[in-house]
Amino acid sequence: MAEKEERVKLLGFWASPFTCRVEMALKLKGVPYEYLEQDIVNKSPLLLQLNPVHKKVPVLVHKGKPILESNLILEYIDQTWTNNPIFPQDPYKKATARFLAKFVDEQLAPVGFRSLVKAEKGIEVAIKEAQELIMFLEKEVTGKDFFGGEKIGFLDMVIGTMIPYCGVRAWEFMGIDMIPEEKFPELNRWIKNLNEVEIVRECVPPREEHIEHLKRNAKRIKSAYKRQT
Repeated sequence: MAEKEERVKLLGFWASPFTCRVEMALKLKGVPYEYLEQDIVNKSPLLLQLNPVHKKVPVLVHKGKPILESNLILEYIDQTWTNNPIFPQDPYKKATARFLAKFVDEQLAPVGFRSLVKAEKGIEVAIKEAQELIMFLEKEVTGKDFFGGEKIGFLDMVIGTMIPYCGVRAWEFMGIDMIPEEKFPELNRWIKNLNEVEIVRECVPPREEHIEHLKRNAKRIKSAYKRQT
């Protein structure tokens, strides 16, 4: 009975960067888990029961209790399984990591994808705005193997799931070279390091299927925007 109560379940969606980062954390910690793929359009009764407020993935279930929101889930994982720390131990560095994660999810991601799809200010203006935000990350990773230092950590999981695997793939089908190596040498070096990490490769969505999914998302955003204007 105790073993059953300890069992970890993850409700997720294969193309979700937020699901992907949680899987990376579980694999880094060596935590066995049961993965439950969700239909993000036709929500399952289980998802609605566990996350009645947002009705979104990911949801981590541990000891029968749901933990919501990807970055909070990462923190829970790090505090529950203390091997292979994900967060910095220094309070200032931890606070900075949380700030940058929020910046990426709430500022950079919308500008780097939604604004480009809508292109309400013009595509060149949208690209410039995105690159100005990305430059903050270029400076942050300068001289480091990873944002977490010598090993992959919290920020690598957050930024990694947003930029190399969502952003770059989306920009590719849009025909945009958003992070050219001559302008972002440190970020490109970091992406190469990230690609060498086994748990990252295991969690990244299949390339071609993912690009098709991103294209469908772009069409939905563009259609919704046109209906509003």
